Amino acid sequence: MAKITYVGHDGASRQIEAPLGLSVMEVAVRNNVRGIDADCGGAAACATCHVYVDEAWLARSGSRTAMEGTMLEFAEGVAPNSRLACQIRLSPELDGLVVRLPASQH
Repeated sequence: MAKITYVGHDGASRQIEAPLGLSVMEVAVRNNVRGIDADCGGAAACATCHVYVDEAWLARSGSRTAMEGTMLEFAEGVAPNSRLACQIRLSPELDGLVVRLPASQH
């Protein structure tokens, strides 16, 4: 199990404990986290699970793939720490991960 903290654009946070191997997007959808739309269901074919990975977790969460970077071109407010939540899989190294949600997924 790993804990993830989702911080909304309004500053409200929610911590969820989830099984290893799930994506950050899957955990959000299963737990009704507001602000993660996940329109494509995790296929990296949209950018509606855009999150900002907290700076302290960037190295451990991995790098963007080329496909992920292409999809993020369609997101608003992309920053160097932007990722698609469907592309981040929970591992023991990510226990305590913090992600922030953008104001909009459109």
